[in-house]
Amino acid sequence: MNKIYPSATAALEGIVRDGQLLAVGGFGLCGIPELLIDALRDTGVRNLTVVSNNAGVDGFGLGKLLQTRQIHKMISSYVGENKEFERQYLAGELELEFTPQGTLAERLRAGGAGIPAFYTRTGVGTMVAEGKETREFDGKVYVMERALVPDISLVKAWKADTSGNLVFRRTARNFNPAAAMAGRITVVEVEQIVEKGAIDPDAVHLPGIYVHRMFLNPNPEKRIEKRTLREKAPA
Repeated sequence: MNKIYPSATAALEGIVRDGQLLAVGGFGLCGIPELLIDALRDTGVRNLTVVSNNAGVDGFGLGKLLQTRQIHKMISSYVGENKEFERQYLAGELELEFTPQGTLAERLRAGGAGIPAFYTRTGVGTMVAEGKETREFDGKVYVMERALVPDISLVKAWKADTSGNLVFRRTARNFNPAAAMAGRITVVEVEQIVEKGAIDPDAVHLPGIYVHRMFLNPNPEKRIEKRTLREKAPA
């Protein structure tokens, strides 16, 4: 089975449609599938529910899909640094399912492992637990969280072989493996593609069985978020 496609556009052809649940890897701007997000925007699909730790920044990453109003709902753990996200949410134009970061990671991991739901102490007694089933174990209350099984997962990796075995680079690994495992169809943007057998099996972070399509992006932009400080007024 050939998993290699010539471009991000080709890799998404025939699999995206309105109203889908998508997972997108990355943390901030680190390890995001830049070209796949651009290609998704260009398809014009709408009413998407997107699972991602955050929603990029204004004008980059998932922020591009917010600008075009293609995202109907975000399932996220961090929503700062994006003024358009804030504007749409406060105006009632964007739904948000706010999820603690560890819970979000576990919901994806559970989806990939075939576990439909799990119980956690995180969020008990807060708005996170509203409307959810709770249960007591050993005298403590736990909230039930449902697993996430996206229709499509968009993932960024550093290296792949032709069978789709993946290696992630340092902190760019973040949510990418969990998102890849959870997706019914997983599409990967990768910086290097090598022949089968060129990657030491012990170095593989994610087996190719989870990868359905991939394409080469050897020169990603890799923007870096920088902290800016206000100049201190003279005494």
